[in-house]
Amino acid sequence: MKFGVVVFPGSNCDHDTYHAIGTVLGQPVEFVWHQSEQLENFDAIILPGGFAYGDYLRTGAIARFSPVMRAVARFANSGGLVLGICNGFQILLEAGLLPGAMLRNTGLRFICRQVHIRVENVLTPFTSAARPGQVLKMPIAHSEGNYFCDAATLAELERSEQIIFRYTTADGREDLAANPNGSLANIAGIANRERNVVGLMPHPERAVEAALGSADGLVILRSLVESLVRRAEPEPARMRPAAVAARVPA
Repeated sequence: MKFGVVVFPGSNCDHDTYHAIGTVLGQPVEFVWHQSEQLENFDAIILPGGFAYGDYLRTGAIARFSPVMRAVARFANSGGLVLGICNGFQILLEAGLLPGAMLRNTGLRFICRQVHIRVENVLTPFTSAARPGQVLKMPIAHSEGNYFCDAATLAELERSEQIIFRYTTADGREDLAANPNGSLANIAGIANRERNVVGLMPHPERAVEAALGSADGLVILRSLVESLVRRAEPEPARMRPAAVAARVPA
């Protein structure tokens, strides 16, 4: 398997993501420059956090026109796994690969701190290693993380179980204080209908080692690795989850 980490002008979490995949999890990973349209040799694509094109106009508004995003759309439409983290999530929204939009944080300030998110759906390639309702601790760092959509879209997200992560307290309760940016319905991350594209505002790549304050981000990244392992195995082997887990570094 091979991971691709897209690099836009202004990306600043690309090396963090590369380290998490390549060094911590020991998986093959390469940078993909934003002008490239060649994604055929990759099994998963990650759009990292940062400030693509300086976040001019609005977050992700210019990055969506990068040549690589045409390739990402084709990759996703063919079933490839795509993860957008923070600015990457914003770009996926602007590109129409995920529904909804991002508004400024309700306090109109940049927020950088640890938060807790609850896993709402474990039936995705990005959460299969999680327990239902598991609460993960990881950092956020954004000014525009206030997720919004219209009532019909929210109803569809709920009905189709496309809300993957919600902001909560450490013990998993939803309340106003646990929502750092005013995000609608405490939404921290969503998936497309096919569940092969996921975006979230918290940074799993910044929570992969105890020295960082949390290693909970590995739940998401290990899920992704394990899902790719299962995809590569013959059908009978997919019934042996223990064999899959043994291949992923603890």
